[in-house]
Amino acid sequence: MRLKEARIKPLADEMIGDEIRHQLGEQFKDQPVLNVFKTLGKSLKAYRRFMAWGGYILSSNNDLNPRDRELIILRTGYNWQSGYEWAQHARIGRACGLSEEEISRIKIGPEAPQWSDRDRALLNATDDLTSNAFISDGSWAALSDFSEKQQMDIVMTVGQYTQVSMMLNSFGVQLDAGYTLDPDLDGRQ
Repeated sequence: MRLKEARIKPLADEMIGDEIRHQLGEQFKDQPVLNVFKTLGKSLKAYRRFMAWGGYILSSNNDLNPRDRELIILRTGYNWQSGYEWAQHARIGRACGLSEEEISRIKIGPEAPQWSDRDRALLNATDDLTSNAFISDGSWAALSDFSEKQQMDIVMTVGQYTQVSMMLNSFGVQLDAGYTLDPDLDGRQ
């Protein structure tokens, strides 16, 4: 987390309207609305567009398997020091097949020796994108086992979660109840 308190205060629960609930979809029907959505809900037009694009990234239309997608999202969130993103997607990552050890190792990055070639290729591509907005020729060559559509989805997933991390960090979105801040991401001011 970059900030101890929100710069953009999330909507109060009583302010969550049907439009926001509708955009969240069925998976959130019986759950509290997360702070990220309460915050983005303060700009409904942007919120609707954000949910459509984010929905693509997290859907089966994204050709990356869920484990690969979460590996990328977690590395992106870690690289951008987004404590909120990390807390949310560490849970999702575990549900998608990442082990606790792998989630911890994501923080070390592609140089950790235990990664498979496939995982290392994804992590290197993510690091290239989050440091230079470009996948180097060497990292691109290492993605040769991925389809062209998957290669595109790698870039689009990192791009989406770079944007999410920027918003979470700059708006000061605070963790939801029941989530714990990773101590490696506690750079609060």
